[in-house]
Amino acid sequence: MNLFSESNLSPDILKAVGELGFETPTEIQKQTIPFILTDTRDMIALAQTGTGKTAAFSLPILDMIDEASRKIQLLVLCPTRELCLQIAKDIKNYSKYMPNLKSTAVYGGSSITDQIRSLREKPQIIIGTPGRVIDMINRKALDFSEIQWLVLDEADEMLSMGFKDDLETIMRETPETKQTFLFSATMNKEVERISKNYLTNPHRIAVGSINEVKKNIKHEFYVVGYRNKKEALKRLIDANPNQYSIIFCRTRMETQEIADFLMQNGYAADALHGDLSQAQRDTVMKKFRLKNINLLVATDVAARGLDVDSLTHVIHFSLPDDPEVFVHRSGRTGRAGKDGISISLIKPEESRKLKQIKQSTKIDIVEKKVPTGDAIIKAQVAGVFEKLFTIHEDFFEFDDKMIPDLSEFTKEELMHKMLQVQLRDMALYYKDKNDLADQAFSRDRDDNGRGDRRDRDRNDKGRDRDRDDRPRFGDRDRGERPARARRSNENMVRFFFNLGKKDNLKKVDMLDIINKATAKSKKRPDIGDIEILEKFSFFEVEKSYQNEVVSNLASMKFKGKEMRAEVAAK
Repeated sequence: MNLFSESNLSPDILKAVGELGFETPTEIQKQTIPFILTDTRDMIALAQTGTGKTAAFSLPILDMIDEASRKIQLLVLCPTRELCLQIAKDIKNYSKYMPNLKSTAVYGGSSITDQIRSLREKPQIIIGTPGRVIDMINRKALDFSEIQWLVLDEADEMLSMGFKDDLETIMRETPETKQTFLFSATMNKEVERISKNYLTNPHRIAVGSINEVKKNIKHEFYVVGYRNKKEALKRLIDANPNQYSIIFCRTRMETQEIADFLMQNGYAADALHGDLSQAQRDTVMKKFRLKNINLLVATDVAARGLDVDSLTHVIHFSLPDDPEVFVHRSGRTGRAGKDGISISLIKPEESRKLKQIKQSTKIDIVEKKVPTGDAIIKAQVAGVFEKLFTIHEDFFEFDDKMIPDLSEFTKEELMHKMLQVQLRDMALYYKDKNDLADQAFSRDRDDNGRGDRRDRDRNDKGRDRDRDDRPRFGDRDRGERPARARRSNENMVRFFFNLGKKDNLKKVDMLDIINKATAKSKKRPDIGDIEILEKFSFFEVEKSYQNEVVSNLASMKFKGKEMRAEVAAK
């Protein structure tokens, strides 16, 4: 199938797809559409974000769905509100000429009452996040007893966000006769377990690989100390004029901090993270899609569902722990046949982490020096001419008589003067600026690494990462108690804990363990950072609970494994 017109899709669907400008299906669509149309088996499809998965599963299902029936026939589960809304929008566009078809999106952060009201229209399709779907099931508002198709979109992301129990609960509410289509970027142990337990003899489709994203993307990294990280970001933005990029951070706090820094320095930037209301998120994403802002500072989860094809850069202000997350981030640029640039800012002690990413992904990430002031001004001059030659229309009218006599200037002299006016402020800012890399390393050596530890502690606050749509009851998170106000560092003690990700330990488990270890206390302790690593973990608790935590944990077990906590070396 080289063209959509060569598929067996109905004329109404082909008409809608054609009006959207789709002519040639993507690789995942070429393999998935014929399979779903002709086969009754379950399916596992491994494909990266941005490869056209929504059309791959929705077009053939729309072709087969019974418009006359008012029963729910298709359920699509996805990890975030943004992706939920994007899928709902796409399905609506694909079914433009199917007047009797209705679909409803159900997700947290919006009125559950309004969503229940929309279900009274008897939609055949439900697109939802697991937490809100569970709420709807508990309220008897959803009945999946007659669904024919279940789609798990970005299954690996849903599992990493703690939705395993909810997914299993929802799947038990569906008939065994349904077809299940699991879409994932990776095939980790949790995804493999879900597929073994809930899919029957699935057909497997794999499109591309973890390395495919690097083909038209240039990868660069810059080593800077923690004091100079923001300044380095500023220089890299200035050295790459006319960019349209996402800047990825690890935590909500860091995301807002970097966005505020950029806005205060006059950049058209904004933040996207889990502390924003749905209305605020929608506003930020609309501004970014319309290019009213050209720099979006975001967490990984918040950026899910933001589908743009024209990013020039992706900037990793903080490296992710998972190499495949690095690939997902980078893959947001270099789409639609365009070239892209992936830039990583790393602290000196993160060299090992970057090496692991390079080894795991086989991506060639080239080290570069943070540009000097002179290099930045040269790049800005080139950027002015780049913009000049790409403008092919007039945005406003004015009388040519307003242009004074410029005959005394050569074209070179005229451009020189105009560039001086255009770039005056930036030139003054970078005048006599030292090489940032030299400053960074000299200061970091003086600190003997103390500064980087402080930076790590500051940036890893709230290391839960944006679990925007974690399992919910109503609109409140379940599974972990509301965080109490954190005390200052001198009132907290940091513990080393002997279990980690390899033991299937999650943050919610760590919170439960701490609660049980301090259960006999009159009041619960304040809990600080929780950092779950591969083989071990760290957590912070009020100092007054130090002895209680150490002694009680020693007599407890987690999934049959002995636990040990000791005060971490500072």
